[in-house]
Amino acid sequence: MSNQIYDVIGVGIGPFNLGLAALIEPLEDVNGLFFEQTEQLQWHPGMLIKGTNLQVPFLADLVTFADPTSNYSFVNYLHKQNRLYPFFFFQELQAPREEYNEYLQWVADQLNHLRFGEKVVDVEEKREEDERFFTVTVRNRDGEEVYYNTKHIVMGTGSKPLVLKGMEDLPEDDVVHTSRYLYKKEELVKGEKITVIGSGQSAAEIVEDLLVEQGHYGFEITWLTRSPGLFQLDTAKLPQEFFSPDYVTYFHSLTYEQRKDTLSDLDSLQNGVDPSTLSNIYNWLYHRSIGSKENKVTIQPLTEVSGIQQAEEGYTLECHQWQADETFSYSTDKVVLATGYKPNIPAWFTKRFAKDVIYEDEKLFKVGRNCEIKFQEERPNKIFTTTNISHSHGTGANNLGLSVNRNIKMVNTIAGRTVYPEGEGAIFQQFQMKEKD
Repeated sequence: MSNQIYDVIGVGIGPFNLGLAALIEPLEDVNGLFFEQTEQLQWHPGMLIKGTNLQVPFLADLVTFADPTSNYSFVNYLHKQNRLYPFFFFQELQAPREEYNEYLQWVADQLNHLRFGEKVVDVEEKREEDERFFTVTVRNRDGEEVYYNTKHIVMGTGSKPLVLKGMEDLPEDDVVHTSRYLYKKEELVKGEKITVIGSGQSAAEIVEDLLVEQGHYGFEITWLTRSPGLFQLDTAKLPQEFFSPDYVTYFHSLTYEQRKDTLSDLDSLQNGVDPSTLSNIYNWLYHRSIGSKENKVTIQPLTEVSGIQQAEEGYTLECHQWQADETFSYSTDKVVLATGYKPNIPAWFTKRFAKDVIYEDEKLFKVGRNCEIKFQEERPNKIFTTTNISHSHGTGANNLGLSVNRNIKMVNTIAGRTVYPEGEGAIFQQFQMKEKD
């Protein structure tokens, strides 16, 4: 262990921490390291389905909202790859998912302060004389433990799949979370009946992809979701201002109870399906129905799937149509779970820091507007988080464009000065009455 004390160490390298690393890179007065246990940056590799696009415009890259002149912008990526003209003629604001993943890897390859294949296994507070810092224990590729000191930590450990009760020991080729869909697709399409569970964008993209494959393999498709219907994402222009720094600041100023109630009101801005995806699905269904009396697609909302059991042949789903209060069992050969994710809180945080945190309820820790986890006693050394912040930062907690604003807040806090402008006051709505000058 060297005596160097870094300004910040990032735990995990996904788009959020990668964007932070890109914003820090040109700064002479802020130095940092970022660690990722996997060997390479892969952004949702199990869902990089051909023909799917991001749900946000390409300006929501890693850096543009902070510094449009950055070398790490998506436009510069296109320029360096000689793809500006193809993207121009593509005539889409949303970049393809595959290309966004390529862009992330292109940025990661240029940054020297990223360490892949190295896992943070512990973080401990230290004090030497008048200096306080964290010591970070990292297990490197050779299995050795190496120690680094830092003033601040950014916890970017992302999320992990939510799965059905009872599926932990079932064959992975048969019961698959969306995070593994493309890895297991070859086995999935061999089934006679494939059931997709969930109502969001991932579920819809998989149903569309299966509709494409259905003509080749002949399987049946069932789509079950507990939501009241398959509703589209609200993409109108004024509602999109709820993904602005101004609204996040307003949302953050509310009480916890007010924020909790508000999240459900904004559900259509986060959990709906892109209108083009729903349109594509309907078009497939319509064309398949021409001249055909055989219905090989079942779509049923209002239905919660509470469990899964292995049967003599295939699997039995325990289902409840909650509006009509009807319980039934449903047989299928293969299952795809588009059941979302839950926060991935590392063990070292729970062990070392959880008892000293301020909680807003029994599971959710209090988080500052700059993503600083709030402790019962104020500390000069911050632990920032981009994980588990919907309750503090609203429906845009996972929005790629707003991640840049969060990184701006963190960089400015770490540097102790305004490195990047914070971008408020640029929308047409206000959320509280202000006095006119």
